[in-house]
Amino acid sequence: MVNWERMYDCHGDAHRVPELLERVEHDDAEAWDELGHRLVLERELVFPAGFAALPCLVRLASRSDRARGLAGTIMRCAAGQHGCDDLLADCADAIAELRELLDRHLRSRPADYLATYLDLLAVEEQYHWSAVMGDFSDDFYVIACPHCGAEVTIAIGGHGRYSAIRDWHLGDVDRRDLKPASPEDLSGIGGWMHATAVRDGQGFLAEGITYLFGKAECPACASVFNIADEYSSSNRPVM
Repeated sequence: MVNWERMYDCHGDAHRVPELLERVEHDDAEAWDELGHRLVLERELVFPAGFAALPCLVRLASRSDRARGLAGTIMRCAAGQHGCDDLLADCADAIAELRELLDRHLRSRPADYLATYLDLLAVEEQYHWSAVMGDFSDDFYVIACPHCGAEVTIAIGGHGRYSAIRDWHLGDVDRRDLKPASPEDLSGIGGWMHATAVRDGQGFLAEGITYLFGKAECPACASVFNIADEYSSSNRPVM
């Protein structure tokens, strides 16, 4: 049982949250709007009341798109400086249920596929990919070359799939083509990400993932590095 008197939301005292949770049971649009604003600040910072409300949201998520979306947003913020690790740990059962629900939703190939996919990445604690990965129509990642330290721009999208040095006036210069990973060589989280996209008929997303987990050449020193390994080592939160 949640002790709401010990919780707070973005306005301070969380006394409004239990009432709002009761109202959203009946799909009250105004209640949903207020609840979202109280639990999460600008889709970046989640408050203790957000984790306290998560089990209720997950329970509603099987029949409510807004509940599923808000639960996913809370999980995307779970790596932030919220100071609520104990509350997050208490949500283990709800998070496991959310994982199954999101995966089931992806199998239906919904219109909000990418958003749901990113929510699932957050549930899998792949917060760095959940925060930055797009649909590979125009994705850019900045990585420090592990050999010479040069700032390398990685582009995966309609303008090309390359590594480059970004110049303020000239744009991306000295481009080098990326080398995608072979799907059969993907393992770990990369293998899971690719296999999920393939399973759900998301061919363009799956192809982009092979480049994201492929290799790039540094234009400054010509050394070759694994894109995903270097990006993860610099951006994955320490849990």
